[in-house]
Amino acid sequence: MSLPIDRRSLIATGTLGLGAFAIPGFAAVPVVGVLRGFSHGVASGEPAATSVLLWTRYVPTTGDGAIDVRVELAERADFATIAGGGVMQTGPWRDHTVKITVDGLKPGRTYHYRFIAPDGTKSAIGTTRTLPEGGVVAFRAAIFSCSNLAFGWFNAYGHAAARDDLDLAIHLGDYFYEYAPGGYPALKDTVAGRLPEPQHEIVALADYRLRYASYRADPDLQALHAKLPMIVQWDDHESANDSWEGGAENHTPGTEGDWNARKAAAIQAYREWMPVSDEPWKAYDIGTLATLFRTETRLLSRTEQPDLSPMFTQADPVAALTAFRDGAWMDPAATMMGTQQESWLTQGMRASVTAGVRWQLAGFGTIMGQTDMPADAGGWLNPANDRARGYVERGIAAAKVGLPFNFDNWGGYPAARARFLRGAQAAGANLIVLSGDSHNAWAYDLAQDGRAAGVEFAGQGVTSPGFESALSVDPKLVARGLVAANPELKWCDTSRRGYMAITLTPDQVTNDWVFVDSIRTRGLGASIGHRAVVRRGRNVMG
Repeated sequence: MSLPIDRRSLIATGTLGLGAFAIPGFAAVPVVGVLRGFSHGVASGEPAATSVLLWTRYVPTTGDGAIDVRVELAERADFATIAGGGVMQTGPWRDHTVKITVDGLKPGRTYHYRFIAPDGTKSAIGTTRTLPEGGVVAFRAAIFSCSNLAFGWFNAYGHAAARDDLDLAIHLGDYFYEYAPGGYPALKDTVAGRLPEPQHEIVALADYRLRYASYRADPDLQALHAKLPMIVQWDDHESANDSWEGGAENHTPGTEGDWNARKAAAIQAYREWMPVSDEPWKAYDIGTLATLFRTETRLLSRTEQPDLSPMFTQADPVAALTAFRDGAWMDPAATMMGTQQESWLTQGMRASVTAGVRWQLAGFGTIMGQTDMPADAGGWLNPANDRARGYVERGIAAAKVGLPFNFDNWGGYPAARARFLRGAQAAGANLIVLSGDSHNAWAYDLAQDGRAAGVEFAGQGVTSPGFESALSVDPKLVARGLVAANPELKWCDTSRRGYMAITLTPDQVTNDWVFVDSIRTRGLGASIGHRAVVRRGRNVMG
């Protein structure tokens, strides 16, 4: 099914996009870090019924000291009547970024906003929207994850920005990637002109800031931020691959220094450059229709992911895997969120249900649905891909003793998963889990203790490739094999990129997986590849 795009919105988005693309040095991004004036457009986030957070970046045309930047909002684009505003001091200590929360707004309203520099220069005009109060007939959000600039164009962002039926954008992490050029993707797979700065792996604060500056010069990302408020949370690549509280797979202390210093730099740059509050987790009330929970599952309390590799070097790998399954894998101390956040989330779901809210939505960086590797998956592989072959063969062996193939997602933390789902069941929640990370599209009916617990919609990457990059068979064969091997999994697509679009109504939730036509060239072609529906009170699809 093709998706119509409103012509007026397309023209507005195209104009903004071309303006952003004309920023000097988008392809030669070293210039981006030294741009003056309003260098990276505008953005909004943290919407509530009567407030919203507004973001921009302004570098003085002369000097480099502290300056005051103002913002004003209006219900009309001509700003004839100012509905609210604020002022903030910024400077080089925060990379010249500005974040101002404006209160006293009306619920469920669209506002125009602009920033004003000390010399009277005005930023581009953005639009944002407060959350509604009371009964809500329908609410729509676009959901994104896994945006690797070097793999291609952010057409998913552009397509969503050109729509006129969305109230909110949600980003579930991997907003950018930390690798050096040629690391991921390999240079042969990189789209021309899409290599981000700096030209090395990012480790220090200046590196993280420049990587944000590089990504935020993208025209379609600027268009999305200027069109919709975004609720955003990080996953691992905003710091380093497979990060946890005490380290990361892609961090070597001997050559890259202290992990805590790198983690602090990543967090600081994130809070500077993203339209997000400093609260590590937060709940958002969409009237009495839904409560959306933003979570943190990477840097603050996550215990280290299990590593099965040593078990395959032992004399009896099956015995080693079985012992791990019955022992360390079920450790109740292993956690993604930590006990404080777990308690907050369980209590929040209970309070939401008690208040009569129709739906409870939880956003996580990684997939919760149980996913085992099918026994015949070895036949899917491209014979030349040794790395993928090893991953799949280990996954098949793990599945034979009842273990999943991914331990960096909730598959590595079964006790923590059980605590969360039991909390949702005990609260009587109508639970929708939203997740990213895998680059592929999935739909799960989540169960705990033999009872339905909720539905999970997991989104494909904006550009990051999925299973298709390592396989040599028809993706439909892969999807059928995965669904057949996993009772919780009801549908998947492992070959296309895009975003999800969720529609909430009092009695049902509908999720569309929107697939763009291409990421190798810039364009707004897209279609709905799959639609799933869950009705209130059932906690299963259909």
